[in-house]
Amino acid sequence: MKLSGVLFFPVTPFDAGGGLAEEVLAEHVSQRMEHGPGAVFAACGTGEFSALSEAEHARAVRIAAEAVGGRVPVFAGAGGPLGAALNQARAARDAGADGLLLMPPYLAQGPGHGYTAYVSAIASVLPVIIYQRGTVALEPDTVVELAGLPGVIGLKDGLGDIDRMQRTVLAVRERFPEFLFFNGLPTAELTMPAYRGIGVELYSSAVFAFAPEIAKAYLNGDERLLTEFYAPLVRLRGKVPGYPVALVKAGVRLRGLDVGGVRPPLVDVTEEHLEELEALIKTGLERAAS
Repeated sequence: MKLSGVLFFPVTPFDAGGGLAEEVLAEHVSQRMEHGPGAVFAACGTGEFSALSEAEHARAVRIAAEAVGGRVPVFAGAGGPLGAALNQARAARDAGADGLLLMPPYLAQGPGHGYTAYVSAIASVLPVIIYQRGTVALEPDTVVELAGLPGVIGLKDGLGDIDRMQRTVLAVRERFPEFLFFNGLPTAELTMPAYRGIGVELYSSAVFAFAPEIAKAYLNGDERLLTEFYAPLVRLRGKVPGYPVALVKAGVRLRGLDVGGVRPPLVDVTEEHLEELEALIKTGLERAAS
């Protein structure tokens, strides 16, 4: 499977009663499709995967897939307990998703061959991109082994260990040159110069969810945005745990679409930080347009 351009991770909108806002999600995805993302990753980290019921997850993926309409690949989040991950995978397949972003099986940890069996079971349903973060920190030889499993097509890195990633990329591409790698750190644009240096060109863009104009300007080579928009955004993001998601939702609201707040244990952006975000978006849009 070929991926290119900006990888779009939509938020999951909630209504005033806290339920899934289906029409708003369809509008959110449809609006961003006008800006040409390379793929859509629904009900993943930015989409509050860990806060969704299985029924909400299935519905969110179906709505996103319908809004995309086959124009680009659609991936769904899956993970956690094996039974739940398999249910999510099957529901995503039935909803028209093309693949899965496999989250870590939180808390439960076993030996390497146990994780390999976990991945293999889920990849038998749909193609899988492994998300390396938290409890999943893989050595290069392990990634080579996983890359050889049927259905395992890529690795999203959320650790930021460039030495480990360089060794992993070299080892895997020697055997599997078409294997996908992408930078999955929060606000990934800021670290893309380092990832490009080790041969990783793809990245997930949280900014695309609320300011696709800025994300596309950076993709097209506007390096000014690193210092004038992305670095200040990362500083703001670091002020409160959970802000990598809450700031994105706040940004979507500031751009005119009411996607509601975040679910616990995440917390919404304070008024002070919302003002900072609004000013940053204004600056970023001005730079992107100049």
